[in-house]
Amino acid sequence: MKRSVLLPPALLCAFLPLLGGQAPWETPARSIAAERILAHTRVLASDEFEGRAPGSPGEEKSVAYLAEQFRSMGLQPGGSGGSWTQDVPIVGVTSDVALSLADSPGGGFRPLAFPADFVAWSPRLEPSVAAADSELVFVGHGVTAPEFQWDDFKGTDVRGKTLLILVNDPQVPDPRDPGKLDPRVFKGNAMTYYGRWSYKFEEAARRGAAAAIIIHETKAAAYPWFVVVNSWSRERFGLQGSTEPTVPLAGWMHLDQARRVLAANGSTYEKAVAAASRRDFRPIPLKQRVAFSSRQTVRPVRSRNVFAALPGSDRRLRDDWLIYTAHWDHLGRNPKLDGDGIFNGAADNAIGAAGLLEIARAFATAPVRPKRSVLFLSVTAEEQGLLGARYYASRPVHPLARTVANINIDGLNPWGRTSDLRQIGQGSSTLDEVLLATAKARGRTVLPDAHPERGTFYRSDHFEFMKQGVPAIYINPGGHFLGKPAGYGESKLAEYIDRDYHKPSDEVKPDWDLSGAVEDLQVLMETGWRVADAHRMPAWKPGSEFHRERP
Repeated sequence: MKRSVLLPPALLCAFLPLLGGQAPWETPARSIAAERILAHTRVLASDEFEGRAPGSPGEEKSVAYLAEQFRSMGLQPGGSGGSWTQDVPIVGVTSDVALSLADSPGGGFRPLAFPADFVAWSPRLEPSVAAADSELVFVGHGVTAPEFQWDDFKGTDVRGKTLLILVNDPQVPDPRDPGKLDPRVFKGNAMTYYGRWSYKFEEAARRGAAAAIIIHETKAAAYPWFVVVNSWSRERFGLQGSTEPTVPLAGWMHLDQARRVLAANGSTYEKAVAAASRRDFRPIPLKQRVAFSSRQTVRPVRSRNVFAALPGSDRRLRDDWLIYTAHWDHLGRNPKLDGDGIFNGAADNAIGAAGLLEIARAFATAPVRPKRSVLFLSVTAEEQGLLGARYYASRPVHPLARTVANINIDGLNPWGRTSDLRQIGQGSSTLDEVLLATAKARGRTVLPDAHPERGTFYRSDHFEFMKQGVPAIYINPGGHFLGKPAGYGESKLAEYIDRDYHKPSDEVKPDWDLSGAVEDLQVLMETGWRVADAHRMPAWKPGSEFHRERP
């Protein structure tokens, strides 16, 4: 008599690929469909949702839509007490700024033109902020980086002064090959966090500056001036109750205006950049004086993260969590614009939120569940400085010590199939190998960030999880498009940045081809499932700036 042996579902799933059966993620991954991604994107990016700004009617509609989609999939609420949302208390500040320069001490002040010469705001929660006569000091890149033995301030007291700062990192030539940047200093061509605008304002605040003004240069910033105008010239948000220091005035100066300032001091922008790339650089007092005032409109806002949960199947591991993220917010609407004033944010990031919904649906319809639990988290206020992700990472619903990984979706490929995909932040953790194996099994390759100098690694929600010790994956579209000429992907990306990024024209395009988005989501779903079923948590690699021991 033959005896049959019944294996537990989790064990059976582990052995299926070895026995010639189907891996548990295959059927749900194949169900991921371009039509559903596009349908969700059309809704979230519609004029009815008004650009999805935090604290707006567009937020109410976005949160309700996401929660209802999660509910209809049969997922469980992500929060305690049956809640589909996590309150994120933020505060909005609208600044009406006047900024003037005097060409010498005691000279008359002349106003700069907004937004032609500058864009500025104050993060202070006060009715008004002002400085009547502040010394202007050029501080290079405004960086203090002990690990690179770099200090732009050299002990200079900048309290009460206005700092003029270069964007990005110091561009230090490699002594072995002066045509390249030194990889031992600020990671060479790759932007570090010291190059981000957020760091520069934080450092200025820590040093007691009256104002911090970054010189905008399109290549170094990785986006043109209109992005600065559209992103920073209206209401800005911060987390309520934050104890982090803030500079009274933060802003950007147009490169043409900066050139005029430097020329009045007998210098040029190019000379200033070269000087700031030397270790012996010291702050340079400029002859101009600065006066500014800002009338502030402040309002508290209860924004929300939206989340849903899929409990794990393994009793020992179901208290571990894999988190998929995608931000739902964008820039809202600007009634001061002529014509279309709605920033629909189709590619940034309605399509990413749609991708999150489609992955969640695929997991929810799978015949078996992964061993660990999965949280699908759509966060608020990414465009305001990753605020929703920062809030969750500092007040997690599920302990970060039991959070195995974050897989972040910020944008998807709308231009067709690629043979590759680009991993942002490659080399940080053992998630690299999981992603690589998954892509290889699907006949695809994983390449590093094509443009590390743009600082994309620090510009999306995964960064807040990594800062708290959670390994993360964030991918961008690949560059090798099937059936397209070489350079097609780069040209489409450049076209998007120039024509649509942070503009009202970021809408669903009639020529979108989401076949590549589907295949990227399939890779992300399978990667996540593999992580959720793995015996051990992903680990940090030695040398990672986020390295810490994990269970």
